[in-house]
Amino acid sequence: MAIKKHLPNALTCLNLLCGCVALSLIFGYDPQAGNHSSFAELVSAAYLIGLAAVADFFDGLVARALHVSSPIGKDLDSLADMVSFGVVPGAILFKLLQYTLSAHNLPVSLAYLAFTISIFSALRLAKFNNDTRQTNSFIGLPTPACTLVVASLPLILAHDTFGVTNVILSSWLLLGLTFLLSGLLVAEIPLFALKFKNLHWQDNSLRFLFLLLSLGLLVAFQATAVPGIVLLYVLLSVLRPATS
Repeated sequence: MAIKKHLPNALTCLNLLCGCVALSLIFGYDPQAGNHSSFAELVSAAYLIGLAAVADFFDGLVARALHVSSPIGKDLDSLADMVSFGVVPGAILFKLLQYTLSAHNLPVSLAYLAFTISIFSALRLAKFNNDTRQTNSFIGLPTPACTLVVASLPLILAHDTFGVTNVILSSWLLLGLTFLLSGLLVAEIPLFALKFKNLHWQDNSLRFLFLLLSLGLLVAFQATAVPGIVLLYVLLSVLRPATS
């Protein structure tokens, strides 16, 4: 019984551990190395954040399935999310901006604007914990979805089969992405949650459609598809707001 009680929190701690290790890798990346092989640390961090997202998905699922939800678990989840899905995306963007700004002889101090996304992630998490409207759906982009967009960038750079490296390594695009994602985190936009109460198509048609389209995009475009998948998520939610 004791093991069952602590299993969700163990998954949350795995999420936090992945975020901490990812941060150590990110800050071990040297933007002055001057070659794309130096993105290896960011790529490893991106995989760890993928694992953190899996742990974050299952901690709540396991807690509900075992009926062991608790206020401590909820607070622990938010604290872990702030590291893995708040500080980490800001750090990835910070390092990428350091690289691009120095390469184009622009003020490297602008890279600190990347942590805008960390600030708005904190606001998003605080808002979520106190917003009763977000029991079965979301208002604003969830922090894991935001982070997956950012974490996909090193993966795209490392396996660029579509020739988008120069686009991604644009200081203005990275800054624009920072402010766009920050705005979406706190935007009053209703977004559906991937919570299945049953497997009936009629009750979950939007979720099934999103998952099928996302799978197709991933197969066709690999990591390059991730930003498009998150955009699809927002568009589907806006065109057909979730009601459950």
